[in-house]
Amino acid sequence: MIYKLADNIISPFGITTKANIEAVKAGRSALASYKGLWGIPEPFTAAILPKDLNDLIARDGYTRFESLVIESACEALAETEFEISSPRVVFILSTTKANVELLDDPTALPDILHPGESAKRIAKHLGIETEPIVVCNACVSGLSALILAERLLTQKVYDYAIVTGADVLSRFVISGFQSFKSMDANPCRPYDIERLGMNLGEAAATMVLSSDEAEEYKKEWALVEGTIRNDAHHISTPSNKGEGAYRAMMPLLQQINKDELALVNAHGTATMFMDQMEAVALDRTGLADIPVNSYKGIFGHTLGAAGILETVLTMHALEDHTILGTRGFEELGVSVPIQVSAEARHTDKRTFLKLISGFGGSNAALLVTADEQIQKQLPKIPQTRQTHRVTITPEGLTIDGKYQPATATGKALLTELYRTYVGDYPKFYKMDGLSKLGFLASELLMKYEQDELPTEDEQRAVILFNHSASIDTDQHYLASILPGDYYPSPSLFVYTLPNIVTGEIAIRHHLHGETSFYSLASRNEQLMTQIQQAALSDQATTSMITGWIDYEDEAHFCADMYILKTNPTP
Repeated sequence: MIYKLADNIISPFGITTKANIEAVKAGRSALASYKGLWGIPEPFTAAILPKDLNDLIARDGYTRFESLVIESACEALAETEFEISSPRVVFILSTTKANVELLDDPTALPDILHPGESAKRIAKHLGIETEPIVVCNACVSGLSALILAERLLTQKVYDYAIVTGADVLSRFVISGFQSFKSMDANPCRPYDIERLGMNLGEAAATMVLSSDEAEEYKKEWALVEGTIRNDAHHISTPSNKGEGAYRAMMPLLQQINKDELALVNAHGTATMFMDQMEAVALDRTGLADIPVNSYKGIFGHTLGAAGILETVLTMHALEDHTILGTRGFEELGVSVPIQVSAEARHTDKRTFLKLISGFGGSNAALLVTADEQIQKQLPKIPQTRQTHRVTITPEGLTIDGKYQPATATGKALLTELYRTYVGDYPKFYKMDGLSKLGFLASELLMKYEQDELPTEDEQRAVILFNHSASIDTDQHYLASILPGDYYPSPSLFVYTLPNIVTGEIAIRHHLHGETSFYSLASRNEQLMTQIQQAALSDQATTSMITGWIDYEDEAHFCADMYILKTNPTP
C-alpha cells in the first residue's frame, strides 16, 4: 500500500493545512467578487490569493507560481525526515497552465513558459536530484499525479513521492473560461437547480507519499488504486451518459463493497452539463445512494491543485467523522436523486472515492482509505514490444524507419499528409498544430496495425510527452485577448491544454482507455518508460499509443510516436 506521510494546502485562507481546515469548519468561503481585475470586462467570482500572502511566500528569482509550489512542498516536507536528494525520491507537479501569466512579459526568462523547466527549477530549490515529472492533464491533472505516484511507488521505482498541484489565475485563464460562458459572476452552486456555472480558484496542495516499506511514520491514509478513462465524446463537453466517469469508477468498486464508502468527493463544478454527467455516472455505478459532496463553493475550481487539495481535505474531514457539506447547494438540479447536502453529516466510515473530470474527455477516480482491512493486490507488470513507429518533422515522414516521399515541408506538410493518408475527417482543419501532429501520427500507426487492434476499446491507452506543452496555441490565444483587441475564442482556448491531443485521438478511434499527457524538461527515455510501465499496471491496458510530440511553431515540431503492446500471458 502507498501511504500519505504529510500534506499541505495553500489557499486564500492561509499557507497551512490547519488554517484551511479551520476556515472550512468555520463555514467560510474563499470566493470573492471582482470587477475590472486584469482588464477583464466581465465581472467574475474567484478565490484569489491576497497580496500579503503572495508577498509572504515570494522567493527571489522564482515566479509567483513557482513560489507557491515551493512553499506548499516545503510546508509538507517539514513533517518528514527522509533524504530528499536520494535517487529514490520523485517530484511530480500537476498544473494546467503553470507560468502562463508571464506569456506577454518581455522580461521573463526564455524557458519560463515550459512547465518541465519550471518543475526542474523547483526541484533544484527543494534539493531533489531526480528528474521531475509534470502532469498536464487538464482539470484531471492533480488526481492523475496522485495515481502516477501510487503506481511508481507500488512498482518500487521510487520509495517516496512529493506530489504538488498548483495553478494561479490571470487574464489568460479567466478569459478562456468566460469564453465558454461557463463561469458564474456570483458564488457557484454545485448540483443546484439554479446553478449557472463555475468559479475558479488559486491554490497549491501537496501530498508526500511513501511505500509501506519506506519509513516508520504514522501511516493512516492509503491510496489504494486509481484509474483514468476517456469518454471519447468531445474535447470540451462531457458525455451525457457519464461514460468516462463510469468507466473510471467501476474497476475501483470491484475492490470494495460500496457500503464501505463514506462518500464520493466529486468534481461538482456547478456547470450545467458536468454536474448532470456526474450524477448519471454515479447512478450507473450504483452509487446514487452514497453521500456526494463538492468543495467548489469554498475554494472554487483550483485546476491543477483540485485533485490533491480535495483529497487532502476529505481525509482530514473523515478524521473528524465528518462529511463536509456542499456550499451553495439548496435544491437538487440533476436528473438523478444523488445524495447531496449543504449541511455536514456524521460518519464513522474511513474510505472514499475521489472523482474528477476535465477537458479532452479525461476522467479519473481514486480509492482512498484509512481502513487497514482494505488491501490492494499487487499488479504484475507485463513485458512489452514496440510494433510500429511514425516520425513526423518539418522535413518529412518516416514510417517504421522508411522515409515516405512528400512535396511539402513545415506546416504545409501536415496538410499534405492528411490529404494523402486520411482525408475523411474534416475536423482536422479546426485542430491546433499539436493536435494535428498527434492526430496524423496516430492515424498512420492505427492504419499499419489494423489486423492487430485490441478487441476492447479500454485496452488501448494514449500516453504522450513533450517539452513545450501548448506554447504555440498559447501565443495565438494571447493575441485574442490583448487590450484593445479583446475577443477570447473558446475554440482556440480549449487547445491551450496540451492533453487535448490525446482527447482528439480517443474521439477519432472511440478509445475509452487511459489518456494522459506529461511535460518534461527534456526528452528522457528512461523516465518515459517508467511512466509507460506505470500505466500498464492498470490491467485493462494491453497496448498504448505513446511517444514524444512537441510543436513549438509551424517550423519547429516533432512527433516520434509508436505503439507499445503487452506480450501475451504464457
